[in-house]
Amino acid sequence: MRVTVLGSGLVGGAIAKDLAMEKTGFVRAVDRSTEPLAKLRNLDRVEVVCQDISTEAGLKAVIDDADLVVSAVPGHMGYETLRRVIDAGKNAVDISFFAEDPFDLDALAIQRGVTAVVDCGVAPGLSNAIAGHVHSEMDRVDSFLCLVGGLPAVRSWPYEYKAVFSPIDVMAEFTRPARFVEHGELVVRPALSDVELIDFKGVGTLEAFNTDGLRSLARTLNIPFMKEKTLRYPGHANLARVFRDSGFFGTEPMDVDGTMVRPIDVTSRLLIEQWRMGADDADLTVMQVIMTGEHRGRHERRDFYLLDRFDATSGTTSMARTTGYTCAIVARQILTGMFKQKGICPPEYLGASPDCYAHLLSELGRRNIVVQEAATVLAGSTMQLETNQFQRKIA
Repeated sequence: MRVTVLGSGLVGGAIAKDLAMEKTGFVRAVDRSTEPLAKLRNLDRVEVVCQDISTEAGLKAVIDDADLVVSAVPGHMGYETLRRVIDAGKNAVDISFFAEDPFDLDALAIQRGVTAVVDCGVAPGLSNAIAGHVHSEMDRVDSFLCLVGGLPAVRSWPYEYKAVFSPIDVMAEFTRPARFVEHGELVVRPALSDVELIDFKGVGTLEAFNTDGLRSLARTLNIPFMKEKTLRYPGHANLARVFRDSGFFGTEPMDVDGTMVRPIDVTSRLLIEQWRMGADDADLTVMQVIMTGEHRGRHERRDFYLLDRFDATSGTTSMARTTGYTCAIVARQILTGMFKQKGICPPEYLGASPDCYAHLLSELGRRNIVVQEAATVLAGSTMQLETNQFQRKIA
């Protein structure tokens, strides 16, 4: 099997390395910059290609002989890249987390006979698979809540944050309105709103705030209460609001002494070095998924907890591990025929398959990424808990 990985940064590079461990296949790692490719150049079964894939000819040259394509490009070019990959008749797994609706490509994917798993990272991604799994197991699901964040292991002033992917994509989380489901209706709130402090086992106190992470779940699962919030060290949301409300994340060009510039491009250029993971930096990923509903006549709460840390042995960031390995495992499921559904497939579709879900958790476990699960029987009606379940402490 031959897989082309588009984008070879921290996450894309981890995906290429993981896929290359399969001795029956080959990986073509593609990037427009030679710097990330240098780290992959001497690996067995990996071909590195420095290529601009923004043109149809450039993309066609690197995916023409691929059995599957992984798209790990920046969000602003994710939708069009995936459209071209699907149009070429290639199965795909996408982690670009673009802003457009991926289901707009569903008809094209079905027409081309393509399986395209989108949003296949940790959250969205693994969290969606958990949601799909619980939704398929329970008689009724009343609520879904996901709290997730990637954080530096050491807090350093002023940002107390390090980005393991494009700074522009990080900043998009601060500006894009957050969509939730309440009482079965879609609700939109500003990003960075509803800040709350929550204690997490093994990490300490973090702040959670609204971001637009629910994505496909609002469409695919019939759950009356659904919400996702991003986790950062306390104070991060207020700092981000100052930048946003002062215009530093603006996308409209403005005249600066006769030169038209987008504020977000300048901000990204300034922050990319300050947010870059250094050689001695370590990170962690924390995620809590809480779902309530009815199972075999009992009101239940299902808790899923993930705490993953930087792998010093391989030098792989936790965010690259949790995002990249989830993507690579799903790619193998498509390549081996374990997951065959055609069209645009968010990970909750995969989670609804007992075999795919069990395989995903098992393979993550082999990579020392462990999801802890607990089930609690609840007294009374779960529907009465929905209005206050978001205000709590995690033991």
